[in-house]
Amino acid sequence: MRSPLLNKLSVIFGPRPPVSWLLLCFVSVLALIAVFGSSSSNSLDSVTSTPVPEIFTNYRRLKEQAAVDYFELRTILSGSSRQRELGLCGKERENYVPCYNVTANLISGFKDGEEFDRRCEVPRQGSWCLVRPPKDYKIPLRWPAGRDVIWSGNIKITKDQFLSSGGVTKRIMLLEENQIAFHPEDGLIFDGVKDYSRQIAEMLGLGSDSELFQAGVRTVLDIGCGFGSFGAHLVSLKLMTLCIAAYEATGSQVQLALERGLPAMIGNFISRQLPYPSLSFDTVHCAQCGIVWDKKEGIFLIEIDRLLKPGGYFVLTSPTSKPQGSSTSMKKRNMLTPLEQYTEKICWSLIAQQDDTFIWQKTADAHCYSSDKKNDVPLCKEGYDAPYYQALVPCITGTSSKRWIPIQNRSSSSDLSSAELEVHGVSPEDFFEDLQVWKLALKNYWSLLTPLIFSDHPKRPGDEDPLPPFNMVRNVMDMNAHYGGLNAAFLEERKSVWVMNVVPVRAHNTLPLILDRGFLGALHDWCEPFPTYPRTYDLLHANGLLSHLTSERCGLMELFIEMDRILRPEGWVVLSDKLGVIELARAHATQIRWDARVIDLQNGSDERLLVCQKPFVKK
Repeated sequence: MRSPLLNKLSVIFGPRPPVSWLLLCFVSVLALIAVFGSSSSNSLDSVTSTPVPEIFTNYRRLKEQAAVDYFELRTILSGSSRQRELGLCGKERENYVPCYNVTANLISGFKDGEEFDRRCEVPRQGSWCLVRPPKDYKIPLRWPAGRDVIWSGNIKITKDQFLSSGGVTKRIMLLEENQIAFHPEDGLIFDGVKDYSRQIAEMLGLGSDSELFQAGVRTVLDIGCGFGSFGAHLVSLKLMTLCIAAYEATGSQVQLALERGLPAMIGNFISRQLPYPSLSFDTVHCAQCGIVWDKKEGIFLIEIDRLLKPGGYFVLTSPTSKPQGSSTSMKKRNMLTPLEQYTEKICWSLIAQQDDTFIWQKTADAHCYSSDKKNDVPLCKEGYDAPYYQALVPCITGTSSKRWIPIQNRSSSSDLSSAELEVHGVSPEDFFEDLQVWKLALKNYWSLLTPLIFSDHPKRPGDEDPLPPFNMVRNVMDMNAHYGGLNAAFLEERKSVWVMNVVPVRAHNTLPLILDRGFLGALHDWCEPFPTYPRTYDLLHANGLLSHLTSERCGLMELFIEMDRILRPEGWVVLSDKLGVIELARAHATQIRWDARVIDLQNGSDERLLVCQKPFVKK
């Protein structure tokens, strides 16, 4: 039913008044309220001791409410059809990943591998709809069983692709009816992965791979990870390993790794930087990843140098380095000559070589880059590090950063020292308080992950109700991660999860701090789709993200459709925000068929929780 205000406006402007006029009138009224409200508050409260903060608070709340009301008005004016439940997309979109349209990229003139890049500026097809699961989709097994056995109907890989995928794939996987079973830890082939990991540790001068963590290796970027068996082994050693691989329409490495409960995201650096800041990872690993490292004047190596922390390692295993015939050492030497030339320019040292595996170490001496060696790669200009899919640059970054600390000298704890926090401009008190807040919040959230809260007579689970099991969810995304406090709370509570900590591009960039804690994360613009496949996360969490996005150019409905795409059936969403925007979010959740409930935190604030669960739609 239309409000009296809209009825009057329709008389003045006609049945379909211009949206710009309505918005102008609406914002003008709010501005007048703000001005008169502020002045009246000033006159009425002049006898009090602190009038200015109160005026500022009232004005800020008015602005926040205006933003929410603006989006509500825009939703109303966009037409009643959008208020109905959204329909399901066609079967062809079961594995749809926006921004990776190879055909459209080729038409737009991209080639030489750049057609596989992420290009969100290329128009996306179709109207709003919800990506449906495949016909044979099944809820994944819980961790750790889901690491070793996955449902073949959950990923887009055919039996023919499996049989033609080469010896390596067939050695690590067995195809059994509707399952793909990976060899267990005590299997012969998994021992091959263990031997490989142990070989790398020994090449670094360590007794075993269990010493990698103490040696400063906590985070690993695995390029072209195959199907994640190496990463799965490193996870068992408490090393956080992020798999990245280019978009693949079928047989995706990233999709399969995520289905196994292993950290992964779509990413390549054919022409653009990866969405991680400088000095992000302790080790970068490439085993048969298909990159020609001495191509384009070594610019791919320069990107790896940007991502590596001082003293970090680049591990390359490639069959192309395997010599044949009698002149073994000469052939291997000839193959590595271009690589050695480029790595020397960027101050890397080849510290070990065994069979097809080579390990370089990045220098811990920042002055090495500024020395007067001939043909050195130049240093980037100050403030040049803006790594959200910017073009690759042929220069060195990070040398002037306060974070230039060798990995061997870093704290092994996620609770950073006072000196390490000072580098990030964070006080120990603020950091400790953040952790305590998230420890309490996690206990609250965890108890709510039950269908009981959506029943006809909903109730908050009490002490007598059993808590959800520790392995109820595995793949978690914190969409506005701040310091990574939720991740730390998960670890302290010994939940069997890993967290993708996302920092919005226009928020304060705390991703360097998150990565220095030994966690994983990425920069992302939530006006765009996230680079992952459908149905890859069990739990999505966001604190304050909705309020942040009300000032952005993107709409909340597009965000919710994207969240639905990447959320698994029966997966959970927990949003914390202001009351007004939470109510708007609940309306959107209903449109995309989620069960949803708003929960009052009962702490006297206007903050609310929105807890949602995505149903398993079998159509």
